[in-house]
Amino acid sequence: MTQMHEIPANAESRIKAIHVIVVTLSLCLTLFAWQFSRQQIETRVSLRFEAARDRALALIVDRMEKYEDALWAGVAAIESHGGDISYEDWHAFAQTLDIHEKYPGINGIGVIHFQTAQTLDAYLAEQRGSRPEFRIFPEHEQSFYMPITYIEPESSNAAAIGLDVAHETNRRTAALASRDTGTSQITGPITLVQDESSTPGFLFYAPFENNGVPAGAVYAPFVVHKLMQGLLATELRNVRFSIHDDGSLIYDEHAAIDELHDADPMHSDLVAINLYGRTWTVDIRSNLAFRGQNTYSQSTYILIAGLVIEALIIALLFLMARANKRAISYADEVTVSLKAKTARLNTMNKELSVKNEALEEFAYIASHDLKTPIRGINGLTEMIEEDLEEYFASADANPEVRQNLHLIQSRVVRMNQLTQGIMEYAKVDVHAGETGHLDLKGALVDLILDLGLREDQLVLNGDVEAVDIDTVNLRRVLENLIGNAVKYYDGTDPLQIVVSAKLEGDRCCFSVSDNGPGIDPKFHDRIFKVFQTLRLAHMPESTGIGLAIVKKAVERHGGKITVQSELGSGATFHFDWPCTLSQSTSLLSQRAA
Repeated sequence: MTQMHEIPANAESRIKAIHVIVVTLSLCLTLFAWQFSRQQIETRVSLRFEAARDRALALIVDRMEKYEDALWAGVAAIESHGGDISYEDWHAFAQTLDIHEKYPGINGIGVIHFQTAQTLDAYLAEQRGSRPEFRIFPEHEQSFYMPITYIEPESSNAAAIGLDVAHETNRRTAALASRDTGTSQITGPITLVQDESSTPGFLFYAPFENNGVPAGAVYAPFVVHKLMQGLLATELRNVRFSIHDDGSLIYDEHAAIDELHDADPMHSDLVAINLYGRTWTVDIRSNLAFRGQNTYSQSTYILIAGLVIEALIIALLFLMARANKRAISYADEVTVSLKAKTARLNTMNKELSVKNEALEEFAYIASHDLKTPIRGINGLTEMIEEDLEEYFASADANPEVRQNLHLIQSRVVRMNQLTQGIMEYAKVDVHAGETGHLDLKGALVDLILDLGLREDQLVLNGDVEAVDIDTVNLRRVLENLIGNAVKYYDGTDPLQIVVSAKLEGDRCCFSVSDNGPGIDPKFHDRIFKVFQTLRLAHMPESTGIGLAIVKKAVERHGGKITVQSELGSGATFHFDWPCTLSQSTSLLSQRAA
């Protein structure tokens, strides 16, 4: 009699449970690969949008700075003529400035004279001596007058000659602010009298004095859409933007008639730009060209391929249930597939790491290679200045030539500082794994000498005087924080900087405090970003890289940096760093105990 062997009742259920586990794990891995790929693509697309956004914003700011330079050139021309300028001399100056070629988008450049009721008759008599038809308009109730005396080119701006900017709030407010602060100012939205299309515009003022007394302003009128047309052709951009000033729309590219208009943009951002007394809110959105260049098809393909693989695995598992031998074979195939996916993920991670290292190396090499042409530009500028010494000494020398040479040299210094900052930022990881002995007191003494401080202006507190640590990067962090305290010291109180250090476990907790002007809390996050600076017009120029280097170095060592500050009450930076007390310091502590 043949004996029958029964399969245990739970054997089939165990097989099914294993099948479910394998399918679930494989599906999770597929979803993870899809999600990871999508996140990488989203990050890349977001960075591309941010780059396009920052480029558009930089173009607006740079263009306004260029126009400001033109206004200050006009102020310099007036001051070189003794604090006032004649109609003929202003015409000659405007001809040399060549605004339509060098300053596209500008309507003209003119002069406004500030007058009171006592000086108005003499002013009118003087102007009508050469221009009998000159008049001031319109009438208003103000006790002072701010008529436009000259503007070039006169033919296209004739309607503005004699216009009293004191008659209207936006024109008057900006003019008074420019006079009272001695800085460049722009008006709120206005309609230019010479603009027949009545589109939004504004005026740009730069004040001048006569014998130390505010006497008027050099100004330029702008039609906003003409200004923006000169920035960058829309067909060369994959973002569009609109601009609001105090809620008023002054420029708009989001029109549905644009063939590249995207009704549901992939990315958008609202950015506030503080420009010469006004805040422009820029609404930047990606267009259809941006969408076409940045798709998520790759992650979709990964998901589809993964789901197809899952379907195949399920089919194989059903076949495996019919025969144990075939089930083992199919299980091997699934295992190989899982290993291949894991290997691909590991390869992707390694490639990302290599690309990050390559980017840092590129930043370092590019910054280093830029130093040679920068030095060349500086050398050529000095040679030109030496060659023109006789010209500068002559009576008919144009002072703008020397000013422009000095401007080039200041820009060379600025570029050199930026490249040096980028190199320092890229070099943070170079020394990150190195450990050496650091005498904190000695390091602060070196900084006292380097920064020209007195010994009582920079002191060390705490129970740590010497440590074994990454000396290169910690010195870099301390130099940036202490250097910033010195750079932005406003002279209100005697400068006092205190560095504190104490050991907590295997980390040192540092703080750097100063009694400077302080930092508004709303900017505490912004100051640690690359190329971000809160510098005002009267403050020293900054690259905006120093605190980014500090943050990168601290976080590279597993630490965190924070700032405590209020306006007018100084600032304190806290950060922690992996370290151990040096042997000499430990022995001193034991003897003291």
